[in-house]
Amino acid sequence: MTDISQYKSNQRTAYLAQSYEKLLSEESELHAMEKDPQMKTLVAEDLKNIEIQKGAILKQMKDIFAEEEKESRQSPTNEIILEIRAGVGGEEAALFAEELSLMYRRYAEKKGWSVNVVNESTSALGGYKEVSFEFRGKDVYDELKYETGVHRIQRIPETEKSGRVHTSTASVAILPIRKKTKFEINPADIEIETSRAGGKGGQNVNKVETAVRIIHKPTGLDVRATSERSQGANKEKAMAILKAKLEALKEEGESRKLAADRKSQIGTADRSEKIRTYNILQDRVTDHRVKENWHNLPDIFAGNISPIIKTLQKASKE
Repeated sequence: MTDISQYKSNQRTAYLAQSYEKLLSEESELHAMEKDPQMKTLVAEDLKNIEIQKGAILKQMKDIFAEEEKESRQSPTNEIILEIRAGVGGEEAALFAEELSLMYRRYAEKKGWSVNVVNESTSALGGYKEVSFEFRGKDVYDELKYETGVHRIQRIPETEKSGRVHTSTASVAILPIRKKTKFEINPADIEIETSRAGGKGGQNVNKVETAVRIIHKPTGLDVRATSERSQGANKEKAMAILKAKLEALKEEGESRKLAADRKSQIGTADRSEKIRTYNILQDRVTDHRVKENWHNLPDIFAGNISPIIKTLQKASKE
């Protein structure tokens, strides 16, 4: 039997779901009448008509859901979570992750977007092992969605005495926070932990367990939120991020299935893809997807990444 619970809970399909259930009830009554040999022929015709009506209603409900999904994907997303994790390279990778975070924050300032730290984990030298920011502003997702992937930097670290060039990496993930989402999480699939947030924030942060960690058991995804002053607000934010991550995982899987047919060379979902190299010695940044180079790295790290973003947007449209 077709499960129509999702259609019953949607305002745009609830009335159709009611009509569908009414047909199911009529169908059940007709099946009971089939036992009478005199009624069998008549009932068969009615059952056939009900099956046609059910199919038409089900198709209509599915079409409405598909249209909603399309609208959700096409509508501008003005809120994202920008997540940066240090990769290969130890402390150098953590320092690079911090430089990337500053680059994006400076770009956000130029665009007039608001930026809030959701969670951060620092390294011994002050870099970021991991950091998550909430960016809000006009067209923020459309501008930054192509930043997802592995970024790498090639340079001679200050601690390197023999002058060898080191390569370090950091991964960037751009997660859109959609206000309308049909993605539901089974409460039995999550485990919630609370702790003291630590760090800045005054006495309240140190005495009250406001930090929230949510673990999604089926996937092993682990989300933390520590920026809000109440446990409830942090839980709400962590759940929103978890939903965004699960949606991103789903999209990543779908995009891999379509990879053979995809003409565009710009990907937005696979965070394991090496997308860009920042070469300090040659003062050059290269985006490997479009095979384009830009110079003046100090300017780029100062947040002037608009030429890179515009090139990627143009390549995606083409």
